[in-house]
Amino acid sequence: MIKISKTSVMNMENAMRGARNPLNSWNRMDSRYDEDGNFILGENDRNLARRLVRAGSDHRKFIRQIFVSVDFDAPLYWWKEYDTYKIATVANSTSTMHKIAAKPFELDDFSHDHMNETALESLKATIAVLEQLRQEYLQSKDKQVWYSMIQLLPTSYHQLRTCSFNYETLVNIYHARKNHKLEEWHTVCDWIRTLPYAADLITMEDEETA
Repeated sequence: MIKISKTSVMNMENAMRGARNPLNSWNRMDSRYDEDGNFILGENDRNLARRLVRAGSDHRKFIRQIFVSVDFDAPLYWWKEYDTYKIATVANSTSTMHKIAAKPFELDDFSHDHMNETALESLKATIAVLEQLRQEYLQSKDKQVWYSMIQLLPTSYHQLRTCSFNYETLVNIYHARKNHKLEEWHTVCDWIRTLPYAADLITMEDEETA
């Protein structure tokens, strides 16, 4: 299970202007902002953007200047796969090392939506031990007890990170992960499809479904 919130897309106007720099075609820009402050691609700009995106990564450099910030609240097993993406990404996370004992362990701190009954009962037992260790650590500040929590912590434990990347990185993520076995990646790909002009600039869905 993954929770996605606080999405922000930035710099699309500047990226589109830069896309016209090679041919000095700024006079053909026809995009605008609507009354809510959303950037609306005009027909000329949208057609140019689509052509550049489909021409390959060397031609679509402008989408590297469209920036996205988002909060992902996801299990550690998903973060291990996300960390494959190191280019043009930044993330600030909540600290397991510093804050693991800050609140009681609860079932909803862990992904468990696909567990069978045996696995779920095992997780509940682990959570009980983790909470016992947490209480002991708060009293003793014993480093071995703290290590016991860290080393026992299941990979289903959730961590929140504020992530930033650009549309080019999202092209790579979407096309690499859209058919992945983990449901969390399907949720992320569904979110990518909701971003402004995702079908034109990221997923290129018109060609996939043709």
